[in-house]
Amino acid sequence: MPTQPKLTRFNQNVLSKYQIYNSIFMTLPFDTITKTGALLPLFHETCQKGFTHQENPTTIVDSFFEKYQARRSPESQINLLFRFIQYIERQVVLFDAIEDAAFPVVNNMDGIGTLRNLKETVTAENKLETLQKYLEEFKVRIVLTAHPTQFYPGSVLGIITDLTEAIRENDLLRINDLLAQLGKTPFFKHEKPSPFDEAVSLIWYLENVFYKSFGTIYDYIQQNIFDGKQIENDIINIGFWPGGDRDGNPFVTPEITLKVAGRLRLSVIKSYYRNVRQLKRKLTFQGVEDRMGNLERELYNIITNEPSDITLPYFISELKAVKDVIIDKHQSLYLDELNSLINKTHLFGFHFANLDIRQDSRKHNQFFNDMVDALIKSGSEIFPKNYHDLSENEQVNILSKVKGEVDLTLIKDEETLKALNTMKAIRTIQETNGEKAANRYIISNNQTTLNVMQLFAMLKLVAFHDELTVDIGPLFETITDLENAPAVMEELYTNPEYAKHLKSRGNKQTIMLGFSDGTKDGGYLMANWAIYKAKENLTRVSREHGVKVIFFDGRGGPPARGGGKTHNFYASLGPTIEDEEVQLTIQGQTISSNFGTLESSQYNLEQLISSGIGNSISTKDLSMSQENRDVMTDLADRSYKAYVNFKAHPKFIPYLENMSTLKYYAKTNIGSRPSKRGKSEGLVFEDLRAIPFVGSWSQLKQNVPGFFGVGTALKHYEDANEFEKVQDLFKTSDFFKTLIENSMMSLSKSFFGLTRYMAEDPEYGEFWNVIYQEYETSKRLILKLTGYNELMQEEPSGKASIAVRESIVLPLLTIQQYALKKIQELEKAEVRDEEQIKIFEKMVTRSLFGNINASRNSA
Repeated sequence: MPTQPKLTRFNQNVLSKYQIYNSIFMTLPFDTITKTGALLPLFHETCQKGFTHQENPTTIVDSFFEKYQARRSPESQINLLFRFIQYIERQVVLFDAIEDAAFPVVNNMDGIGTLRNLKETVTAENKLETLQKYLEEFKVRIVLTAHPTQFYPGSVLGIITDLTEAIRENDLLRINDLLAQLGKTPFFKHEKPSPFDEAVSLIWYLENVFYKSFGTIYDYIQQNIFDGKQIENDIINIGFWPGGDRDGNPFVTPEITLKVAGRLRLSVIKSYYRNVRQLKRKLTFQGVEDRMGNLERELYNIITNEPSDITLPYFISELKAVKDVIIDKHQSLYLDELNSLINKTHLFGFHFANLDIRQDSRKHNQFFNDMVDALIKSGSEIFPKNYHDLSENEQVNILSKVKGEVDLTLIKDEETLKALNTMKAIRTIQETNGEKAANRYIISNNQTTLNVMQLFAMLKLVAFHDELTVDIGPLFETITDLENAPAVMEELYTNPEYAKHLKSRGNKQTIMLGFSDGTKDGGYLMANWAIYKAKENLTRVSREHGVKVIFFDGRGGPPARGGGKTHNFYASLGPTIEDEEVQLTIQGQTISSNFGTLESSQYNLEQLISSGIGNSISTKDLSMSQENRDVMTDLADRSYKAYVNFKAHPKFIPYLENMSTLKYYAKTNIGSRPSKRGKSEGLVFEDLRAIPFVGSWSQLKQNVPGFFGVGTALKHYEDANEFEKVQDLFKTSDFFKTLIENSMMSLSKSFFGLTRYMAEDPEYGEFWNVIYQEYETSKRLILKLTGYNELMQEEPSGKASIAVRESIVLPLLTIQQYALKKIQELEKAEVRDEEQIKIFEKMVTRSLFGNINASRNSA
């Protein structure tokens, strides 16, 4: 029987099942659910018809109550709207679970981009040796961050996991129970999680998903590509930010960092313990049973906090000794399972994930100067007394050769002391969990060579006096910083002491590039093109100095933050960009949607591996012609100018502050860190974090950061009768094609009917029309550029998934806009009704959840 089209598979295995199970949910024997479930379809229909007739959300809500619930008191009406929100949140969970369950059916697990397909392709082309050679060097690292874009508490994530399994097995009784549990489980977090809470919730994915999916992928590569031989390279590994990322998060302390590292170690040892127990029941042979029993006892001692002498080298050597005995004397019984455990020790060590530390360069400068002042005051000769009067070059020279040890009792400032103790914590973690456990420090907002050398000096003076076993990774974010990055790295590479440090680290330099803040600063096209050019220039400079540069991409979920079809980006890079390692951040719903199940995790990891490898073994020329580069540069410049002018509009900040949900992000209690960096009372654009910025546009269904400026740039070529130039670029550049396809996703998730009423607003009407016109222009010209009749035409199943999710949350968005309008009216009243304002503010905050979760990559 031939495989059905992907859209057909989606309709049969996702859409149909959702309709069936949603009807079961509606009939659960709980009074509130039954009544709400009966009224919600009527409200949904009212919303659809209302927006078709260009009605505003207030009119839609009022007309629903007039027509269907005329006898309800105002208080009862508000209660029903809150129940609609709760009900829709659970519909989103149900859809998530169904889509997760259908993942291996809807997606071809052996299709293009999978390891099986890659192996078959290279075998057919006689390139297996080339692939093996490449896999001996190539790595993929996904870095889990605690960025707050996930609104599900742990209890709900557990229900999704169980529901997914029950749906896959068509277990109706269990599905019924789980839907009832879902109906009763609260979604709202009354208190912000601590950084440790965030770490624990993400460690769940390490234990339950990545431990297995990473192992499966590595086992497949070893058995099928390397014919069972041991591979020295780990190929895939996990980075971890919760507990280490202190950028803008004062709640991440050295104690938290040590506690998280301890939890990571304990979690991986528990995972090994479970595997050893299972194997011990099978390896009941002479010469191995006692050894397995001893390993089980030692691991158990660690878990129960009893003394244990077991080390990672000893654990691995014992497993390999057992392997030799099995091969030699017991006909290789259960060898595959034992090999799989040995492979996991290679992947996860005793650290599970590589804990990164991150802090802002401006904070480092503050801490560093405080430390220098304290040392000079104490009479220390580590720094000259006139240090602060020296030029930047002179300071860099001193920092590169700095020697000595800082007595931390001299430091009186609590914040500085925490920062320096964090550096000591890195050393402690390396001693207990191994060097890989914490060996990278990211400097966000890095602008100069001095930023890097200040950290270099602090690490050496505080913790690493003899040998610095930490990689320093500058993060370049704004358009200006991206342009200056190659000059900064040139200065570092030519600094004898820094070059010596790099040599001790294998002549590898990690450089992080921030899509989120890049887009916020320069708009969609310019951010992506500026990062592309920065990567080219940084590759050139690094190669000239014999340094292997590793690019670490700070990506969010949506296209506006470098997300979307991420693997397409890596598949589109040409030979001018170093691509031996693929490293990227993932967070929130991107973790649960792309890596939340064994199947989705395996599939998306394989896509990343294949996209990186494909570049190197493909004969396709991915380099951009000069003509294409000229057009791309011109498009980016025109887009940038349009975006900068848009940001400079006098209503830009007031619109976000007064017409969007921006100020409500801080009230959601989904993340431990504050929603902005600075302490200013008013809204300062530079202090604004990318997540609430992008998320607020998403809540408005305007998705500005994913398209603004694209239409203006394309229109120039249409007006000049040169549109064939951008059409040529789209046909011949995979990079530009990927940009446009991801922008289409942003446009597909926009719905201006929701906020059309703002066009008549005396204060913001003109500004709303600026956005709407750019949306219309971008949509029209992207369709002209691609030759499509509708957005995402080539991705019918993805488009269908978005359509269902947008339909589910339409009533939610209507309620949110209704509540925002009510707040505006109440705040303008002569006598402010604070109690009513609070109620509607709570309604706005609650409605954020379902919309973000439904979009899966909207923040």
